[in-house]
Amino acid sequence: MTTDTGRAAGPVDATGSPHAVLRTLPAGAVAVEGGIWAKRQAINREAALPHGFRMLQQAGNLDNLRLAAGGATEGYRGPVFMDSDVYKWIEAAAFELARRPDPELEALIERAIDAIEPAQQPDGYLNSYYTVAEPGRRWTDFGHGHELYCAGHLFQAAVAHHRATGSARLLDVARRFADHIDRTFGPGKRPAVPGHPEVETALVELYRETGERRYLALAGFLLDGRGHGWLGPSRRYGSSAYFQDRVPVREASEVEGHAVRALYLTAGVADVYLETGERALLDALERQWHDMVARKLYLTGGVGSRHLAEAFGKPYELPNELAYCETCAAIASILWCWRMLLMTGEARFADLAERTLYNAVLSGVSLDGQFYFYVNPLADDGEPEHLHRGGPSRKPWHDVACCPPNVMRLVASLGHYLATRDDHGLQLHQYGAARIAVDLPTAGPVAVRVESAYPWDGRVRIAVEEDGSGPWTLSLRLPAWSEETGVAVNGEPSDAAPDGRGYLRLERVWTEGDVVDVAFSMRPRLIEAHPRIESTRGCLAIERGPLVYCLEQQDQQAPLSDLEIDPAVPLTAAWEPDLLDGVAVVRGSGFTVDRAAWAGRLYRPYQPGETAPKRRVDLTAIPAYAWANRGPNAMRVWIPRG
Repeated sequence: MTTDTGRAAGPVDATGSPHAVLRTLPAGAVAVEGGIWAKRQAINREAALPHGFRMLQQAGNLDNLRLAAGGATEGYRGPVFMDSDVYKWIEAAAFELARRPDPELEALIERAIDAIEPAQQPDGYLNSYYTVAEPGRRWTDFGHGHELYCAGHLFQAAVAHHRATGSARLLDVARRFADHIDRTFGPGKRPAVPGHPEVETALVELYRETGERRYLALAGFLLDGRGHGWLGPSRRYGSSAYFQDRVPVREASEVEGHAVRALYLTAGVADVYLETGERALLDALERQWHDMVARKLYLTGGVGSRHLAEAFGKPYELPNELAYCETCAAIASILWCWRMLLMTGEARFADLAERTLYNAVLSGVSLDGQFYFYVNPLADDGEPEHLHRGGPSRKPWHDVACCPPNVMRLVASLGHYLATRDDHGLQLHQYGAARIAVDLPTAGPVAVRVESAYPWDGRVRIAVEEDGSGPWTLSLRLPAWSEETGVAVNGEPSDAAPDGRGYLRLERVWTEGDVVDVAFSMRPRLIEAHPRIESTRGCLAIERGPLVYCLEQQDQQAPLSDLEIDPAVPLTAAWEPDLLDGVAVVRGSGFTVDRAAWAGRLYRPYQPGETAPKRRVDLTAIPAYAWANRGPNAMRVWIPRG
């Protein structure tokens, strides 16, 4: 069955959401054309996606579905959520097809659907684990069974595939499963609360794609069930906070529990708000946002400070070496940021999305696109980690492989997050090199080309290539990190003032050939943390533009653990085209501290007035996302102040 391709360019179609302040752009509106993101998308397409399909074959994900199709009751491999990795890979591949046709990639997608379609049961149910490994235990373990979580990723993959190809083959599978869930759960039927949120946002997107309002109502039902003790305490962690089931969603005031689950849930709440406009949902999201950014957020944008339960910790509990900062949690944060931006039009959400993207997500994948971090700490001693998922070496796949295909789908859909429109104009949120074309309600077709070496260079040029039929507004995000921003239109400095939401609004009758030049301050800067954060007390970090930097042992003249930074010496930046696929390094000065007085002992009596000898050394910092691409290395973001 073939229908028209969908309206949306990426994962969220808010073109018709009644409570969106900003509208997502349609398919084909944005083409990423150069710079770091074009390079990452090319690697994702040419290396990561083929690698991911091979891993799905080797790990047993596709075989599990084939077993389910064949009626097997043994032979299943892996944890209960193996199906979800297949769906995320399909979603990523579909976003790539939407960017550019590729017969080989499309053939791989069809092979994956060939495994999925016959695994669906006659009543619409689809889950290989509960069909093969535990066929009598459907819908009995909501806390840890991941049935609704896997369903959500199927729905998102199906929507992305439909939008990219026009084929309803996978969408029909998704709708049959969604209809099964709707027949089973809801008012007057069985209760349900997903232990791992994700299906909520997926159901809203399925509603947007199909117009079937039952799916939106089902998402609302699943949200309404939270906070009433239905899930009970986690078997492993003893609290329903792990599942975000401690308080109802409308009463939530903090982010808590498993970080990925928490932020997938906030994304789902935001999606329901975009369609219903219920103020209590927005108020709860604002409270949780404040809790996260003011008390529980790493400098990189990473979230999740506890290896135990992969969870948010208490306020200011942000250890560096033991930071969990799961790659999936960073991606979930961006998904939430994007929806908050659509809801409010406020630049603070695009600011955090940018910070998270460049630092907490890019760190999760190697420069060649085939090795992945699950955990992204802010310090590492360079030694192998034997007891958990950390350590200084990325892996080609993980036993719990949620992160690799999640990175793939985000990178493939990056163009979706660059710009939006409203009734009056076009808004630029991220500054990657791209061409953006859209039909505005008041001005008709307009197009701009963004030329930029961002994030290495703060100069951005925006050329109008199609001017429309009347006045319209070009809105430019003013990044919070830029100390000074200059804007000129056709060579004349602009006198426009920020609009109170963090954007500069340039309203005029544009003419083809008009040029807007923007210059952001890219001076390296030192950052200090809140004094209540124990792990960063007495330390400084380095930033330049949207990038957080780190010291990696390979670049230093002394052991990393003995280094201090001298804040009195100005930092300088230099472009290194042959280093780490091309990066700007930051250089400074500091000291190496002689620890000889501590030889052979861990503790000693305090010696008033005694200071260890120091020797001045040069310091070289690289973007934190790029560490461990030259082999296992010690690394640290926060540097003791000398």
